[in-house]
Amino acid sequence: MALTATVYHVDLTRGTVETKTLPEDTYRKYPGGSALAAYLLLQAMPAGADPLGPDNVLVMAVSPLTGLAISGQSRMTACARSPLTGAIGDSQCGGFFPAEMRSAGADAIVFTGQAPEPVYLWLHDGQTELRPARHLWGKVTAEVDRLLREEVGDPKAEVAQIGPAGENLVRFAAIMNMVNRANGRTGMGAVMGSKRLKAVVVRGSKPPTPARPEEFRGLVKRLKALQEANPGIVWFGEYGTPGVLAIQDKMGGLPTRNYTEGTFEHAGAIDGTTLAKTILKERDTCYACVVKCKRTVEVNDPDVQVPPVYGGPEYETLALFGSMCGVGDLKLLARASADANMYGMDTISCGGTIAWAMEAKAKGLLDDGGLGLAFGDGQSVLRAIEAIALRRGAGDLLAEGSLRAAKTLGPAAVDLTVTVKGQELPAHMPQHKRSLGLIYAVNPFGADHESSEHDTALRAKPGTLHRRRLAELGITDDLPLTDLSDAKVRFAYHTQCFYSALDSFGLCQFVWGPTWQLYGPSETVELVQYGTGWDATLEELIQVGERRIHLMRAFNAREGIGKAADMLPKKLFQPLGGTGPTAGVALTIEELERAREAYYQLSGCDPATGYPTRAKLSDLGLDWLAEKVPASR
Repeated sequence: MALTATVYHVDLTRGTVETKTLPEDTYRKYPGGSALAAYLLLQAMPAGADPLGPDNVLVMAVSPLTGLAISGQSRMTACARSPLTGAIGDSQCGGFFPAEMRSAGADAIVFTGQAPEPVYLWLHDGQTELRPARHLWGKVTAEVDRLLREEVGDPKAEVAQIGPAGENLVRFAAIMNMVNRANGRTGMGAVMGSKRLKAVVVRGSKPPTPARPEEFRGLVKRLKALQEANPGIVWFGEYGTPGVLAIQDKMGGLPTRNYTEGTFEHAGAIDGTTLAKTILKERDTCYACVVKCKRTVEVNDPDVQVPPVYGGPEYETLALFGSMCGVGDLKLLARASADANMYGMDTISCGGTIAWAMEAKAKGLLDDGGLGLAFGDGQSVLRAIEAIALRRGAGDLLAEGSLRAAKTLGPAAVDLTVTVKGQELPAHMPQHKRSLGLIYAVNPFGADHESSEHDTALRAKPGTLHRRRLAELGITDDLPLTDLSDAKVRFAYHTQCFYSALDSFGLCQFVWGPTWQLYGPSETVELVQYGTGWDATLEELIQVGERRIHLMRAFNAREGIGKAADMLPKKLFQPLGGTGPTAGVALTIEELERAREAYYQLSGCDPATGYPTRAKLSDLGLDWLAEKVPASR
């Protein structure tokens, strides 16, 4: 039986829903997730669309693997033109919503236009209904989640929604599901808000089955052996992403006080071990996943209350609200995480913007309107989160993101920002992860720490699991962290293509990956084969990833975004302060520019513009796209 994709086209202006089917040859070329979303976006959205206008298009997409009974497959991509960057926006979430969306009969949902009044989409077993949502407007995420489950009459329905931040068009607003899982990056929540789309509610009774069930069951049964061969996975489950905070600090890679230092004196008070010993209530998980890396925390102190419904902070959240803002109070950081989830905001951009504002205020460049922003003041972080979400006072300016806000204040304020394409950097520092810095610069949707393997993977000794898996991708060089040679550029691009394939098949990069993860490249190929029935190879998966990268770069080229935007912020070219191992370390513009040229040559982009070449698009089967891209070699 042919494997096709069911796509729901929702015209919010007219209030209509149309169902279309993508044939198998198209689906295999763009097999879900980010690749399918980018393809559908380019088909439906006109060039020059206002990111917050009705011409922008929002796509939610899963994959043919989503909902299968194996760890790390329940991922959904949201894609649109980003209101934060103006470039393509791309963001993934986990949880139970993605699996339920596919069980309900949807491989992708395409939203166009703008509803005259707030609405939500109710999708259940292939049936769709646009319902009024005025009564939900202004309510926080936990309340909306409860009300919508009651309204559709099914406690097992899954809800993807925006909070007040999305309604107020905060440019880094998130789409939230389960109240504590986020399509966090690139402002997809603001796009939903601009369309007056409050939520998408899904429920299905037809979970997918693998095309080759016996072999699929065999892959699942190898789980125990794979766990025993990789004890780091057990550790990751115990401490989650917060567990890496202490490691980052030890290496001098924990961004502190707005990226001015690489170590934080209070790192031990906010790391994953301390969290597990103090405020952890339980380990949470996503659909069918045994790793259980999600944190659920609870605090009932007289001065700090953190309800468990909002989950718990990830590493990025602890770093961006914590060390970046100089805050070493774990309970306050848990409250900050809960507040961001309650209002529906990306914790990376929100924390990065607040940290920038703290430094700008300290240097006399910003009037914070009484927020009292200062490094080390956790209460001011909480005040800022609320002000941003509600666009109240100085929060209205900060809701634009740090770069837009800084441009209203002048060049000195811009020099303090830490963004790529207008998106705030994650908490992994290019000063000691040089190839990651290159990927930050060239990544189509702004700096992202999950778009390639980190340089630290190369610290593993030859012959170990990590290195054997990298060898499957043709990576055998032994390179230092600070190297940015052609060999390191190849490492960056080859792992970027593999990670891009994972985002296209909707696979969690904490479970499936090229090095430390539970499943490696060989198992990923097997999953695709057994799940879809396709005779897929590793080479085909890599090409899928490469095609997705160039779909996104072509989208940006269409909007005039190319080489000039593929650059790191000025601040990274200044020596780090502090006393840690990276004190005094800085990148140089020269090494980045040389590596960028090598990346363009390797990836098939024009070194003069950064746009994909016509020849490369043709090689990837994207001749239809060449007409949409400015003339390039």
